[in-house]
Amino acid sequence: MIALEFLVIVACLLVGTRYGGFGLGLISGAGLLVFAFVFHLAPGKPPVDVLLTIMAVLGCASVLQTAGGLNVMMRFAEKILRRHPQYITILAPITTWCLTVMCGTGHVVYTMFPIIYDIAIKEGVRPERPMAAASVASQMGICASPVSVAVVSLVAILAKSTHPVSLLQLLSIGIPATFCGVIMMALWSLKRGKDLENDPKFQAKLQDPEQKEYIYGESATLLDKVFPKEAYWATWIFFAAIAAVVVLGAFPELRPVFAVAGKTKVLSMNLAIQIMMLTAGALIVLFCKVNTKDIPNGTVFKAGMVAVISIFGVAWMADTFFEAHFELLKGSLAGIVATQPWSYAIVLFVVSKFVNSQAAAIAAMAPLGVSLGVDPLMMIAFISASYGYFILPTYASDLACINFDRSGTTCIGKYILNHSFIIPGLIGVSTGCGVGYLLVKMLIV
Repeated sequence: MIALEFLVIVACLLVGTRYGGFGLGLISGAGLLVFAFVFHLAPGKPPVDVLLTIMAVLGCASVLQTAGGLNVMMRFAEKILRRHPQYITILAPITTWCLTVMCGTGHVVYTMFPIIYDIAIKEGVRPERPMAAASVASQMGICASPVSVAVVSLVAILAKSTHPVSLLQLLSIGIPATFCGVIMMALWSLKRGKDLENDPKFQAKLQDPEQKEYIYGESATLLDKVFPKEAYWATWIFFAAIAAVVVLGAFPELRPVFAVAGKTKVLSMNLAIQIMMLTAGALIVLFCKVNTKDIPNGTVFKAGMVAVISIFGVAWMADTFFEAHFELLKGSLAGIVATQPWSYAIVLFVVSKFVNSQAAAIAAMAPLGVSLGVDPLMMIAFISASYGYFILPTYASDLACINFDRSGTTCIGKYILNHSFIIPGLIGVSTGCGVGYLLVKMLIV
């Protein structure tokens, strides 16, 4: 029976990924129906705290984008890249990683792709080198952002464990670990593929005048854009909110204390994040001339709502299965994951590919890890393993990267798995996990 139930989960994940994150969440709901009505499993608990925190962060980030704050950040990033075009392969992934860390979403990378391509092709650099690395780096930054869905989800889940991990502890591991992963894959990318002058496929394209014009076509830039002062105000309000979240996480004594049922209770970090993000969003709306009707049309809002639905369905379905068979799973798996925590990282990595989301993978697997007794410190050490959806080049940012590379060097190979993102992704994630493990052992334990 348990095998059949597990097959239901696998079937929902396989079918759901064909319809994107939104479809995945809905189809997971259908799996929940099968569990309840066919197998008579009591429905688990939907991750309400996680979803509320995600919605608060999403609301603030969406308002920031509508106010023009994201464009301000990306224009600043473009200035850095164009000032040092000879280092584009190193600077491009660092830039997209930083943007994700600041904004909490990897979707900011779309505007950067045409800029990175323009700099690379004019510098004579094979565009695949900086572009593929930049795409992977933009997703790795999610594990290092204090306002990303994945990070706030893990903080919320670990808050209920026997050894809660603070936001500051998580970031003290996630930031250097993922940054080291980005640097390692950027260094590897410096010599990947043939130089353009020695690439026969690329040189053949240049023989066609139309292809040559297409490859070296019109430049993409944000430098000639003029943004209103309100866009800058929105950016600083957002940064102030992030700083407040980090400070409250680092110094719990700054959070208010309440008397509840005769006991004192400190404001939780989940609620602190929600309050700060909602407040920052409100200030941007009030003082930055935001047209609230445009907020739902932004890419950040759309991507965020897809994540909410995906996490809602996947996490609820997974919790139902794991709760129903917890004792059996604990008896067979607890010893393994407790003594060999890397096994948790492998499972997290595989699940993230199924669900195509770091946040959804964490929401589905982290509660199980807590229940099975996985050390929370090991869970943050291996947070980079939540990024495994580069294995197949089906994620939106990877597909966009391929489309923006007019030279055709960033591509999907004949055998599907031999695509431009596979090796940078493996280098980044493995380095991130290794550095995270060492940091936990040296700095925290």
